[in-house]
Amino acid sequence: METFFSIFTSVCLGIGLSASAGFRVFVPLLFLSFAGYMGWIPLNEDWSWAGSLTAVIVLAVAAVVELLAYYIPYVDNLLDTISVPLATIAGTAVMVSVVGDLDPVYTWTLAIIAGGGTAAAISSTTTAARATSTATTGGLGNPVVSTAEAGLSGILSILSLLAPVVAVIIVILIFLAMRKLYKKLFKRSSLSRKQTNKKLTN
Repeated sequence: METFFSIFTSVCLGIGLSASAGFRVFVPLLFLSFAGYMGWIPLNEDWSWAGSLTAVIVLAVAAVVELLAYYIPYVDNLLDTISVPLATIAGTAVMVSVVGDLDPVYTWTLAIIAGGGTAAAISSTTTAARATSTATTGGLGNPVVSTAEAGLSGILSILSLLAPVVAVIIVILIFLAMRKLYKKLFKRSSLSRKQTNKKLTN
């Protein structure tokens, strides 16, 4: 029972951090590395290097650069073009690093589907949200979007480390909110197309 609970908690931790990677790639990696360095969470034996001081410093620099880059016009949109594959890799990596009591086949399957899939889904939505912001506000609303993303990434990372199960519940709520957002964007896009077609026919 204890082993099951340990694995369940590790999976919840991985999903929470993977979701965080969908908002910002290096933020959850930094929190994970720091938690491993402090001995707060056990890391997979093959990923023990992630809990070193060197890893913490390197990831801290990378996280700061990433956070600041999203406030630079045009650079934020450029980063969005590579954010989905990077988030997928980061989501897969954090899941593998915290799940160590399973057979490697199950670990990697879980990491790719739950870790990488969660990160990719959220990253795709944030990319769409920034593209919409750029189109509707000329990029003026992008800093607001970037701040919200950075905040959610940090909150999810901390929550994942402190209360993994609660973090997963938050992730589910985020997915539900994303579904509503997609519906709104789809309706708006359909309405725009109809209006354009109507003007062309007239």
